[in-house]
Amino acid sequence: MSARPAISGILFDKDGTLLDYQASWAPINLRAGRLAAQGDPALEVHLLTLAGVDPSTGFSISDGLLAAGNTREVAQAWHEAGSKFPVAELTSRLDALFQAGVADVVPVCDLAPLFAGLSWRGLALGIASSDSEAAVCATAERFGIAGRLDFLCGYDSGHGAKPKPGMVESFCRKTGLPAHAIAVIGDSAHDMHMAVAAGAGLRIAVLTGAGSAETLRPLSHLLLPSIADLEQALFD
Repeated sequence: MSARPAISGILFDKDGTLLDYQASWAPINLRAGRLAAQGDPALEVHLLTLAGVDPSTGFSISDGLLAAGNTREVAQAWHEAGSKFPVAELTSRLDALFQAGVADVVPVCDLAPLFAGLSWRGLALGIASSDSEAAVCATAERFGIAGRLDFLCGYDSGHGAKPKPGMVESFCRKTGLPAHAIAVIGDSAHDMHMAVAAGAGLRIAVLTGAGSAETLRPLSHLLLPSIADLEQALFD
C-alpha cells in the first residue's frame, strides 16, 4: 500500500485481538467440547478436532471453526457430527458457556488506557465479534472500555456474520463514517475478508489469535504483534 488512508474510526475484533486467544479460549474450548459430547470421550475428541482444536490442549489452529466461526455455526457442525443436542439448544448452551468464560479471559494489553488514548485522538471505536453480543458487552464492561465504544455487535446482533460486510457497514452507519475512513483490526482471515467486502480503508492483522503471519500478511495492510503496538504504528 503506497499511502495509508486517513483513519477516523477503528473496528476491533474481540477474541484474538483484544484478548489473547489461546490463553483465554483453550480451557473454554475444552469445556465446550465436553458440553456438546455429553460425557462421550470419543465424541468429544471428534468434535474438537472437527472445530480445529487440539483435544489435549484446547489450542486452535489458524482459522479453525471455534477460532473463526460463530456459535451457531459451531453448534450446527457439532450437531451434524454427532452431538445429541438440537442446534438451537446447543447454540444457547454454548453462548451461556462462552459468556461465563469472560471472567477468566486474558487481555493482550491494558485495554482501558489504549482505548482512552484512541478516543482522545477523536477516533470512533467499535467491536465486532463472532461471539454473542452479550459476551461482547460483558467483556467491554470487565475491562473498562464500554464507555469508549460507539458501537458493538456480535453474531446475533442482526448485522450478519463474518466474513460478510454487515458489521462494518453497521459501524459506518452508526458513526457516520465512510468505509474508506475505517480500520478493521482482527486476527483471522474472516476479519480481513469482512474488511475487504465492506471496502474498509485499512486492514490490520494481529498475531495474538489463532491466525498465522503466513496467512494474514497477504490479506492485511499492516501486520502487528498485537494491538499494544497500534498507536505507534498508526501515529508515530
